[in-house]
Amino acid sequence: MRVSPLPSSSSKAPDRSPSFQFGFIDLLKVIAAQLIVLHHLAFYGPMADHVRPVAPVLIDWLDTYARIAVQVFLVVGGFLAAKSLSPQGVSTVSDPLRVLWRRYMKLVPPFLVATVLAIGASSWAALWMTHYSISAMPTAMQLAAHALLLHSILGYESISAGAWYVAIDFQLYALLTMLLWLTGGLARRRAMPWLAPVLVVAGVSASLLYFNRDAAWDAWAPYFFGSYGLGVIAWWARDLGRRPAVVALLLAAILLPTLYALAIDFRSRIAVALLVACALVLVSRRGVLLSRQRFAWIRSFGRISYSIFLVHFPVCLVVNAAFAKFVPAQPLLQAGGMVLAWAASLGAGAVFYRWVEIPLSRLSARAPEHGSPLRVPATA
Repeated sequence: MRVSPLPSSSSKAPDRSPSFQFGFIDLLKVIAAQLIVLHHLAFYGPMADHVRPVAPVLIDWLDTYARIAVQVFLVVGGFLAAKSLSPQGVSTVSDPLRVLWRRYMKLVPPFLVATVLAIGASSWAALWMTHYSISAMPTAMQLAAHALLLHSILGYESISAGAWYVAIDFQLYALLTMLLWLTGGLARRRAMPWLAPVLVVAGVSASLLYFNRDAAWDAWAPYFFGSYGLGVIAWWARDLGRRPAVVALLLAAILLPTLYALAIDFRSRIAVALLVACALVLVSRRGVLLSRQRFAWIRSFGRISYSIFLVHFPVCLVVNAAFAKFVPAQPLLQAGGMVLAWAASLGAGAVFYRWVEIPLSRLSARAPEHGSPLRVPATA
């Protein structure tokens, strides 16, 4: 028996997701990527250490709060994963190993190139300064752990600032893929199209109420699944063809466990994830979309956000070292160095995207697909 997707009132409702993806999602990714770059500039210094006395509020905010922008990538990652793996709330995963291999080939080759750049940047920076942000030359086992995305789990120091996120992104994608695959067959056999959404909601609740409150879990997907799962549910709730009652249930699944979790233990990162998930639903359903033509620059920056995320740390490290060695420790000059490092990170991200990420993506394109055509999105 063929199981229908989550109930909808009309299968011909307009799908605004392509415009949406090139508009609002890209805008979110652009903003989040800039905040992550600026956070690492403030956190790792030493340029920020010289600027802090004259701009303490700004540097302290970037140091403490800008990192919460990673929640944007988590929620958007879940949103786009649902678009590929379960667009109607029912699993389309028939061969999970092929799906995960494609994801691995999407994320890891550019990540490994960026890791090599980070090793080179640390060696270069060590010639000009002594600072805790400089990593020691990695061992063979450390490099292997990075290649397998197991560095955090095995207790190895990350070679680059964004390494932990790449591993978590893959874990989350793998967790969702396996959940959808395991429930897909049962849902088809027993006519339970609601099974996967119910389990996702249960996973979100468990994450927000337990795992995300215990830092011992922060190397594992369950710690972050609350935010990621909110993005998954947001994708299902944004469907204009869905019955109002089903949309109401999905919105309740976003709001109720999250608000309850925040009432028990308020975490600003979870509040941001909730706002992003609600914005994804609202903007998509209300049709407040950004034109691809009018906002082409947003699309361009959104497309290179993963490359910026990967290469900004070695770029910022080298600029920090150069200013520590050759530029007087005056706040204004060092602030100029921070601006230079930020701009150089954007430029390096564009170059990395053109000459590294795009060529390596051909490896992902050659990987076998499961069932129907699947486009694995870059979520960071």
